[in-house]
Amino acid sequence: MKKKFRPLQLTPPQILVLGFAAIIMIGAFLLTLPFASASGMATPFIDALFTATSATCVTGLVVVDTGSHYTIFGQLVIIVLIQVGGLGFMTMATLFAFMLKKRISLKERLILQEALNQSSMEGIVRLIRKVIRYALTIEGVAAVLFAIRWSADMAPGKALYFGVWHAVSFFNNAGFDLFGGHTGVKFVSLTGYVDDPIVNIVAMMLIILGGLGFIVISDLLDLKRTRRLTLHSKVVLTTTSLLIVIGAIVFFLFEYSNPLTLQPLSGWGKFWGSMFQSVTPRTAGANTIDIAAMRQASQFFMIILMFIGASPGSTGGGIKTTTFTILIGAMIAMIRGKEDIVFFRNRLAKDRIFKAITLSMIALFLVIFVAMVLSTTEDHHFLMILFEVTSAFGTVGLTMGLTTQLTIVGKIMIIFMMFVGRLGPITLAYALGPKKEKELFRYPEGKITIG
Repeated sequence: MKKKFRPLQLTPPQILVLGFAAIIMIGAFLLTLPFASASGMATPFIDALFTATSATCVTGLVVVDTGSHYTIFGQLVIIVLIQVGGLGFMTMATLFAFMLKKRISLKERLILQEALNQSSMEGIVRLIRKVIRYALTIEGVAAVLFAIRWSADMAPGKALYFGVWHAVSFFNNAGFDLFGGHTGVKFVSLTGYVDDPIVNIVAMMLIILGGLGFIVISDLLDLKRTRRLTLHSKVVLTTTSLLIVIGAIVFFLFEYSNPLTLQPLSGWGKFWGSMFQSVTPRTAGANTIDIAAMRQASQFFMIILMFIGASPGSTGGGIKTTTFTILIGAMIAMIRGKEDIVFFRNRLAKDRIFKAITLSMIALFLVIFVAMVLSTTEDHHFLMILFEVTSAFGTVGLTMGLTTQLTIVGKIMIIFMMFVGRLGPITLAYALGPKKEKELFRYPEGKITIG
């Protein structure tokens, strides 16, 4: 008797991994086409793959300058990859389903739950509607503001194009820019606008809003009706605010007398420079001062901020602000001899704590391992390599100048880190690992001496 053919049953994490991989491969193919390159020559596949991965994983690390290497077609491919990668391909697929008035199936809801890092499916479709509406509104307003500002520096049509392109890039925390050209290996980014209040404020608001996560934005907009914030939103807003303020103070103090960064700037220039460099490790990738010229203390502190990253359900990467806060809470609870981690009079469940520790340890091991590998394949000092690896994992896109000098092995390793950083180590582990089976017994409890 013949067995019935059963289609391959993929779990939501597996669908997410394969979906992102498929989008990256399509993007890489399009970027290799001769008319995607300004020179009319086909871009080497490894460079196209690197760019497509960086765009889809909303990172911003580039091996060729986006503004001068690619044609309008190539730039549009990149910005579409950024939008799809930032919002998530399932979110974009759901948008088309809404337009076609198609019903969202249970399996699709499960995938959306996994993609947005939600604990339940309740209200998931309603949240997706909000995500799309918020994203397009924020990007639209920012695009207009950018276009108005840049119309003083370039033709109105180009200013509008730049406005839309950079609004999408910054909101999705991608860090790609079109500001043209590079000297040696140091791309310009927004260094020409280091003391420009309009560009700084709009860019920072885009980065912060994109990094907070759609759950928090939704919570804030509903505050007038609900009159309360969820525990998640309180933790995200508090941690994000503290990291930005502390980061700005640290960069201001460390770089104040640095003649290559803040010293030549006016008082306001120093303020905007410090603020922007504190905000951009939220996984944005744009910079207004030369990262390679910063003092090593500032660079290392930036590595810490990049490793922490943005917040859950956002367009950013890293271990996430909530994970970092849970680790700090666990440390404080242990020092005080408390059994529970309490935030805003709410006790955290044990599984949340275990997940935070697991995610942090996997991320730390990954960063260390890849940095060790690159230290043998790339002829550069270790801080530069660690900075690049952490930037890739956090999907940040900041660089000290190593990206354009990477070997083939280096590019492959950074591609891997960007992919893992966007999906999350735990999602990737669930996708590659066996299905969970309930244990039928428990071992006797043992004790190990700590410290």
